[in-house]
Amino acid sequence: MTFDLECRGLSKQFDETMAVRDVSFAVPAGSFFSILGPSGCGKTTIMRMIAGFLEPTSGDILIKGRSVLGVPPNKRAVNMVFQHLALFPMMNVAENIGYGLRRQGVDRAEIARRTDEVLERVHLPGIGRRKVTELSGGQRQRVAIARCMVLKPDVLLLDEPLGALDLKLREQMKIELKALQAEFDTTFVYITHDQGEALVMSDAVAVMKAGVFEQVGSAQDLYYRPATSFVAGFVGEANRWTGTVTAVDGATAHIRTNDGLPIIARADGVSQGDTVQVFVRPEAISVALKAADVAADPNHMAVRVTALLFNGANSRVLVRDETSGGEIDVALPQSAAFSGLEKGAEIHIGWGRDQSHCFKGTSQ
Repeated sequence: MTFDLECRGLSKQFDETMAVRDVSFAVPAGSFFSILGPSGCGKTTIMRMIAGFLEPTSGDILIKGRSVLGVPPNKRAVNMVFQHLALFPMMNVAENIGYGLRRQGVDRAEIARRTDEVLERVHLPGIGRRKVTELSGGQRQRVAIARCMVLKPDVLLLDEPLGALDLKLREQMKIELKALQAEFDTTFVYITHDQGEALVMSDAVAVMKAGVFEQVGSAQDLYYRPATSFVAGFVGEANRWTGTVTAVDGATAHIRTNDGLPIIARADGVSQGDTVQVFVRPEAISVALKAADVAADPNHMAVRVTALLFNGANSRVLVRDETSGGEIDVALPQSAAFSGLEKGAEIHIGWGRDQSHCFKGTSQ
């Protein structure tokens, strides 16, 4: 496998603050790689080091197998799309796209040819003479990408480029960005705090917290097989409890939460007496009107409906366990048409042992 980008032991310190700590990863050629994490976790610092705007305190950055330490930004085969796009309002679309080529001394005919070509590839043919102020948000997004791709970079960096768009347009641009990445067959490195963006578009995602990578993997790995409590809580929705392991029976852990709820989980890395966090996805929980329909699930209980939250495919039912008094969030299948599913009704829920993700400790 060949890698367009490799970061080896990358660290960056600002005065007394270690913004990035010993981060290593490799991005295969032609793939879409995202760094996902909350504000202030260090993801933008990594991006700026790759682009050459910051020098790392330690570690190395390789593009196509060659170190770029000490190489100025304009000499790296890397381009960057910023959150606010940074298009020049006094220039038309073609002038914006051709700006980098003019800086390189490319002749006018070649600039015009390459500009027309890249506009075709981002599905905006014939708009070169239009002002960027006349474009929609999605069109400006594609012009910003075209301005980078006309320079034929080995790696395109994208710094939360959808942050300024409204919700509907962000959803549309997720699909378009992935399609454009495949169209150009160029390595994209994308940073975001929005898990929906990262999971939908990426071949691999790194979840970052406080300067380090907690887990790197596919969207499915992060969602269904989280490696840490932070990943389990940050990626997707989950019910979360803190409790104590009361017994371990082979690969099974018996847990009692702080509010008295008994939970059965896999005993991965935990022992009797450990304080743990347990996460259960809302869609992993089955709903039934009869106890017998969930009795086969290791975790099953009678609950009372406290709220029905209709949102189409993402509808939820909130229930309260009568023993612990704790509220549980359950995803409601579209096919569920229970006549007794109404506020105040007693129903039954259940989930399997392997759907209880258990981690030692109390903090994320």
